[in-house]
Amino acid sequence: MVMEPISIEKAMEIAKKKGIKPGRVKGTNGIQFTKGRNSRLELIDWDEFKTTLSKRRLAVYESGGWMKIMKK
Repeated sequence: MVMEPISIEKAMEIAKKKGIKPGRVKGTNGIQFTKGRNSRLELIDWDEFKTTLSKRRLAVYESGGWMKIMKK
């Protein structure tokens, strides 16, 4: 399947349905989605997630409900 870029709003909608949240790898500026069970990740709010995406020139891509953060 082809990964297509999606808006933050669409990513938030998919995340809510799947029970996942934005997170950051502790001690880094690496971000990913998490269910909150990984001790190496800390939950962040959507504003911080959006800011980090912008600063690092990243975007959320989606295919079939599966999301991935990649370079634009």
